[in-house]
Amino acid sequence: MPTMDEGSVIMQTTKLPSISLDHSVKMDLMVQKALLEDVPEIESIIARVGSDELGLDPMSPNDTDAFLVLKPKEEWRKPNKEWLIDQMRQSMQSMPGIETSFTQPIEMRTSEMLTGARGDLAVKIFGPDLDTLASLAGQIQNAIASVDGASEVFTLSNDTVDYMQLRIDRLALGRAGLNISDVEDDMRAMLTGMEAGVVVEPSRRTQIIVRGEDGLRNSPDDFNRVQIAIGDEEIIRIGDFASIERKPGGVKIDRENASRFAIVQAYVTGRDLVSFVEDAQSAVSNMVQMPQGYRLSWGGEFENQKRAAARLAVVVPFALGLIFLVLFATLRSFRQSLLIMANVPFALVGGVLSLVLAGEYLSVPASVGFIALLGIAVLNLLVLVSYFNQLLAEGVPLNDAVLIGAKRRLRPVLMTATAAAFGLVPLLFAHGPGSEIQRPLAIVVIGGLISSTILTLFLLPVLFNKFGVSKKRSTQNTGDLEWTNLSAN
Repeated sequence: MPTMDEGSVIMQTTKLPSISLDHSVKMDLMVQKALLEDVPEIESIIARVGSDELGLDPMSPNDTDAFLVLKPKEEWRKPNKEWLIDQMRQSMQSMPGIETSFTQPIEMRTSEMLTGARGDLAVKIFGPDLDTLASLAGQIQNAIASVDGASEVFTLSNDTVDYMQLRIDRLALGRAGLNISDVEDDMRAMLTGMEAGVVVEPSRRTQIIVRGEDGLRNSPDDFNRVQIAIGDEEIIRIGDFASIERKPGGVKIDRENASRFAIVQAYVTGRDLVSFVEDAQSAVSNMVQMPQGYRLSWGGEFENQKRAAARLAVVVPFALGLIFLVLFATLRSFRQSLLIMANVPFALVGGVLSLVLAGEYLSVPASVGFIALLGIAVLNLLVLVSYFNQLLAEGVPLNDAVLIGAKRRLRPVLMTATAAAFGLVPLLFAHGPGSEIQRPLAIVVIGGLISSTILTLFLLPVLFNKFGVSKKRSTQNTGDLEWTNLSAN
């Protein structure tokens, strides 16, 4: 489906995974001020950072959704949304440490429902090892970024955050006479807390949690100086039997069907999504070597196009078969029914040319337009052939029947085509939300009606005169008398 202009923009910003919530909010305020100063078309900005209270939209503190409320297009410097988004991208280039992507509210939710990730295209890499997944994600990111039309290609799988890793010297702990499991429980209680009881009140119950002071979680040196009792008289510091090391690690571990995966997201601008995915798949297959035990899964909005194309692949031949049966039941002639169906592709030439001239691509609405155009073309062809048969049944010679029938049915054919074309003119010049879906249908039908009408009035009579009736029937009609007076009347 063509991308529908929803009248608003969502800018998604991603900072370093280790950023704090306060720092993330400060950076968001800087971004919003820069956008309001550089892009006057933005009326206001409403931003949301992290997850909501209900947890329905899980996001990290480094992720922000900024809803950009735009002014009416009459007040824009240039009434072009793609140009406006490019202005926003240029404004964000001066912001270091921030990755941005642009989408729309409904489009974002649709992508999340399709793949569980945002973006026009989501590539999932499944495999067991996190380091290998991160390496493959980086290679695939570079491969997709090299494809024409790619914008905001990113992955979080090769990002890292710092972890404090506590290593316990078992020999030192054993010499002190301590049990490692008990010591681990004590240290865990200092950092995360332990339940010490419950306060029962008339309307609620409150757990009592005992834990160390906040400085222990922020300062490794303070944590090393924490003392643990050995029996009734001796104490030992954590630093005497344990060491704290700062090590990088993965941001998160994602699983689907019990299998680990990394994800690469991409947005597409300036071209249709299906051809972009085909080029991206070709680039990835040429530039990335998948190890054994790892596989790719391509997802995104193009999956809807695949499903629609699969349905059309069944519906269109079935509809054409039904049309042929109706034609055969009406005309009682396999030759003439086949002649009408053979003229249909020529009648659809105008729809293809109109799409090319308008700069549109073949989408689901355009396919529906071709189906509607098919019906109108078959109707006009049937009107001509039926009248040709009527004249032949009255004894008119074939050449005269074709000439007279084409002249007398000129007005009905033109009326049918003109009424259908004028009825779609409002969709052709429509603006606003939804017009992107209506316009391809109108372009195909109006452009196709021009070619189909011309071909119906000129090509069909010639082909009918050549192949429409058998030679035996044509000879019989030629032998009848006084057709000159009849045609004159």
